[in-house]
Amino acid sequence: MKPKVAIACQGGGSQTAFTAGVFKALFEQKVQDHFNIVSLSGTSGGAICAFLIWYALKKGDKIVWKRLIEFWEDNTAQTPQEKFFNDFAIKTVELASKGVIPQYNLSPSSPLIKTWFSFATQGLRSRFTDFKELLGAHINFSELANWGPQPEPPLLLLGACNILTGRLHKFNSYREAIKVEHLLASACVPNLFSAVAIEEMAYWDGLFSDNPPIDSLIKSDFVGIANLPQEIWVIKINPTTRDQIPVSADDIADRRNELEGNISLFQSLGEIESINSLFLKGAFKEEFLASIDVKEPIKIPKSFSDDPDRDYHIPMIEMSENLAKTLNYESKLDRSPESIHRLIQDGEKQGKSFVEARLKQMGIS
Repeated sequence: MKPKVAIACQGGGSQTAFTAGVFKALFEQKVQDHFNIVSLSGTSGGAICAFLIWYALKKGDKIVWKRLIEFWEDNTAQTPQEKFFNDFAIKTVELASKGVIPQYNLSPSSPLIKTWFSFATQGLRSRFTDFKELLGAHINFSELANWGPQPEPPLLLLGACNILTGRLHKFNSYREAIKVEHLLASACVPNLFSAVAIEEMAYWDGLFSDNPPIDSLIKSDFVGIANLPQEIWVIKINPTTRDQIPVSADDIADRRNELEGNISLFQSLGEIESINSLFLKGAFKEEFLASIDVKEPIKIPKSFSDDPDRDYHIPMIEMSENLAKTLNYESKLDRSPESIHRLIQDGEKQGKSFVEARLKQMGIS
């Protein structure tokens, strides 16, 4: 029987083009032939990637990764005007981060910002400046609205933050119809976009909640007993370690962003580690485990772990060290073709290495 796998996608703006490359490699390596993908989760840019793969699987697309890669190609700066706008915006943010030029904090809802943005984006493709329109070029919103809840695997969980209640929130295909507003909410960076209103509530970027949602993937009331995974794979964007202590203002801000982006991830992994430790020590009665159809902890075998003494391991698919060292906070906003393609290519490389190693561990060459 194929192992049940959940794939969780961390957010990180344009850097999540790496995630698109990972998914391309996974499906080119026929991952679905060897694993049962029971759920996908994501936050912000990771939510977009997870959604487009989920959408392709639900629609039965022959090339599962094609829609996702086409989205990222469409999202790049293509015309000379778009490239100029992108480069100017990135350089301005970089100089402000370094303290070379003043930094002004203005609301994205302010008339001044709206007027400036309208003027600055004249002559650009509307899909380049309107995120909802960009999504609409790759998703049939009308079709999506008629789907209703999708309790059959794969499931989709999108992380967002309810800014009125202060609570974490997961939009969950197991319970509700996924809407375009859910995507917009998960990717709503508050200094770039106005809060996304859904019914009586308002939402910001999921980076303030779960980055990415993980703990809900192992809770039967969220995903159903039949969809509990045996393995969780995390496509990780923010690096865990640094070689040097950041000293300059922009390096400090960059490292702070990375650490904040990893907080909820490590908290969720800590929770799973605690549950697995209790499981392995026999803390749960057999009749309770039988009632929730759990026979083993969330794990993959020891020989695939980076620590052979551990009884379980949640692997992370991460950028190559060489690429990660060249990136900064501003690169999370960069939509230049060179940057996006470099991220996708590294994702393909890392994804291919990951699945080859996992199949080898299973005795499949």
